[in-house]
Amino acid sequence: MWDAEQYLRFADERARPFFDLVDRIDHPAPRLVVDLGCGAGGLTATLLERWPEAKITGIDSSEEMIGRALKRAIPGRLEFERTDIAAWCAAEPLDVIVSNACFHWIPAHRRLLENLVAHLAPGGVLAFQVPDNFDAPSHTIVRELSTSPAWRDRLGDLPQAAVESPGWYAETLMHLGLDAKVWRTTYKHLLEGENPVLEWLSGTTLRPVLARLDGDERDRFINQLGPLLASAYPQGPGGTLFPFRRIFVVARLPG
Repeated sequence: MWDAEQYLRFADERARPFFDLVDRIDHPAPRLVVDLGCGAGGLTATLLERWPEAKITGIDSSEEMIGRALKRAIPGRLEFERTDIAAWCAAEPLDVIVSNACFHWIPAHRRLLENLVAHLAPGGVLAFQVPDNFDAPSHTIVRELSTSPAWRDRLGDLPQAAVESPGWYAETLMHLGLDAKVWRTTYKHLLEGENPVLEWLSGTTLRPVLARLDGDERDRFINQLGPLLASAYPQGPGGTLFPFRRIFVVARLPG
């Protein structure tokens, strides 16, 4: 379902939240680090510089993404594995679990967090960020078109992203015994090119939609969606302004 080339078209903009998240992880000397939803592995590889003594493992469910990531592997230092994150289990307790824009694809966040916390070593850190812009025009337009009379028979039953509120994450992690810092950030991306919000969504939000449609249907859907997004996000003299809100969580297990 994933197209690595399309996803990486806005690599710099997608990378900023990752570095903002990792900068807030306070662990003196992690030995085992896992990146859940590692994608093509480029950001995962930067963790080698942050924690030069750690063994780092990237996990992703996409065959194409892991295929690219494996080219970066360093035996014993940087490894990659393809598996379903919702069912993933670590072989031994972990010092850091990090995830960048992945968990919104996974339902049942209470069960997910319980599983992840169970894999932390004493003093371990769980750090993740998820999009929080599902009420923005970029997403409401896609939902409205998908459930319109022309498309609802094909797309009306697609699952929606699963994200809870910042307060929910803070309270849930507190009840699981962690000290959690939770905050929101809105990035104001200035994107270049023609209808760049459509191009951005084609690498993420639209992947399940496009996977459901054949070639002619894809073209028709995109041709209907494109003008709606261009109207909602008009191009200015310096590019197209694309606000993007995200939730950040950094939680430590006492130890």
